Amino acid sequence: MNHRRLHHRRRRGNIVAMTAVLMIVLVAFVALAVDVGYLYTMRNELQRSADSAAIAACWELCDKDYQAGGNATTLAANARTKAEQFAALNKVGNCAPGLASNDVNVGYMANPSNPAEPLISTPAGTLPNSVYVRVQRTSAQNGEVPMFFARAMGVNQSSMQAEATAALLSGFKGFKVPADGDTVPILPFALDEESWNNISSGLDNYRYNVSTKTVSTGGDSIREVNLFPQGMGNPGNRGTLDIGSSNNTTADIARQIVDGVSPSDLAHHGGELTFDGSGELHLNGDTGISAGVKDQLISIVGKTRIIPIFSVVYGPGNNADYTIVKFVGVRVMAVKLTGTLSSKYVWVQPCNIVTKGAIYDGSTNNTERVYSPVWLVR
Repeated sequence: MNHRRLHHRRRRGNIVAMTAVLMIVLVAFVALAVDVGYLYTMRNELQRSADSAAIAACWELCDKDYQAGGNATTLAANARTKAEQFAALNKVGNCAPGLASNDVNVGYMANPSNPAEPLISTPAGTLPNSVYVRVQRTSAQNGEVPMFFARAMGVNQSSMQAEATAALLSGFKGFKVPADGDTVPILPFALDEESWNNISSGLDNYRYNVSTKTVSTGGDSIREVNLFPQGMGNPGNRGTLDIGSSNNTTADIARQIVDGVSPSDLAHHGGELTFDGSGELHLNGDTGISAGVKDQLISIVGKTRIIPIFSVVYGPGNNADYTIVKFVGVRVMAVKLTGTLSSKYVWVQPCNIVTKGAIYDGSTNNTERVYSPVWLVR
C-alpha cells in the first residue's frame, strides 16, 4: 500500500514538473511571438518611412510650383530637406527618425524603369531624376529597436533598417493615351521656336502665388511670352493646331483647352503624337486663337499645360502645316482676346508640368520641363 502511494506521488510529481516545463515553453513561445510581431511592425514602419521620404524627395526634383527650374545642386538640397521632413513625420516605434548624411543619395538613373539600374552621380549637364533613402534604427542612428520578453534570453534590442528608391522620367519622344485612359494636358496652340528660345529677353509682368494658386501683376524674374499670334510670318502662324480630327470645331478646341487631349483625339494620330527619326512631328493648322475660346482660356489662368513648339510653318489657316520640334511646359498667366489685334494676348511662362502618357526616350531632347509622375523603383 505504501509502495503504491509512493508511486502515485512520484507520478503526480512528474506530471506537475512536465506541466511546469510545458508552461515555461509555452510562455517562451508566446513571448517570442510578441517580440517577432513587434519587430515585424517596426519593419513595416521603417519601410513606410523610407518609401514616403523617397517619394516626397523625388517630387522636389520636378516641383511644378517651382517655375524657375533649378540646377542639380539646388534640386539635390531641396530633395534632401524634403526626405528628412517626411522620414520624421512617419515615426518608427514612436521615434521620429533622423537621416544620416549617407542615408540620402540624390542622383541619376539612366533607365529608372529597370529596378536593377544603378543610381549614379548626376552627370554634368543633366538634372537628378532619382532619390535613394535609408531609414535606420541602429546603435549609430536613432537607436536600436528595444525588445520585450526576449530580454530574458539576453536579447535587449535589435538593429533594423529599410531602403527605398524613387524616380521620375524626363526626355520624351511624344505622348500616347495614358494607361488609365485619361487625357494629356496639351494645348492646341503652337509657339514658334524663335520666340521660345528668346524668352529670356521677354517681358516680366506677372507672378504666380504658390500659396493662393493665383496670378497677379508684378515681376517674379520669370519672363513671359505671348502665345497669341500677332501677324508674324505666314497667315495662321502661331495659330491653332488640329490635334485630332482635321475638322476640329471651336467646341473641340474649347474642350482640349480645359480638359486636355483625349484618347479619341489621339486615335486620329494612330494613338500617339511622336517625333520621327529626324525629331519632327507634322500637325495640321487651324485659323488661330479666336475669341470663341476666351472663357476657356481664362478658366485655366494659373494652371500648367504643355504647348508645341514649331520650327517652320507652310500655308495659311486650315492649310497650314506645322513642323513641331519640341513640347514644353508652361503656366498660363493672363488672357485678353478682345479689342484690337495688337492688344490681345495669351501670356505664358515656362513652368514644370507632370503628366501621364509621355513616351520615354532618354536619348531625345524633344521635351522641356515635362516630367512623369514619381514612382518607387525599389
